Amino acid sequence: MPIIVIIIVVALVIAALVTVGRMIFSGGSSSTENKGTSLQDVVLDTTAERSVRWTVRGPIVADEKFRSYQITVTPSSRTFVTYSGYLDQVMDTKTYDNNVKAYEEFVYALDKASVGKTRSSSNTDFRGVCATRGIAYMFETLNDSTVDNSIWSSTCKDSPGTMGADPLKVHALFVNQIPDFAPLFNEIY
Repeated sequence: MPIIVIIIVVALVIAALVTVGRMIFSGGSSSTENKGTSLQDVVLDTTAERSVRWTVRGPIVADEKFRSYQITVTPSSRTFVTYSGYLDQVMDTKTYDNNVKAYEEFVYALDKASVGKTRSSSNTDFRGVCATRGIAYMFETLNDSTVDNSIWSSTCKDSPGTMGADPLKVHALFVNQIPDFAPLFNEIY
């Protein structure tokens, strides 16, 4: 009887170690999986706590001249925020109502633009990307206010990022959610 108990305990310890190992090696740094759910499934989730966010960052310049903006779309609202400096000092915020049907159409359009498609990249770090003359884009999915997936791309050919979709198509979908959108950078329309 004690041998059976020892075998069961050893089997449980091995199973626990395998589970912890999988969590450490596959879930810690991967930004395209959400608890076994694909990025596509997360994007298409239209429950009230879900949202998607698009961040656009200009060239790396002096803090006083640095600009960026975010468009966040939820089932109940759409928000456009422009920032000044690297500490994200809010310059302007515009908020519009949204509804579940409009959100559903939007996320399905994102899906048709292949926003859930990712690519392997040796450079998963968004910092300093496309520093001198380009635009960097980040797409995120959020659960309440917590980011659970993040992929990025840029206009610089040497920094394609982890986003497999065409960032200009995704960008167009997001800016079309803002009725009076005005580009912050000359290269973006």
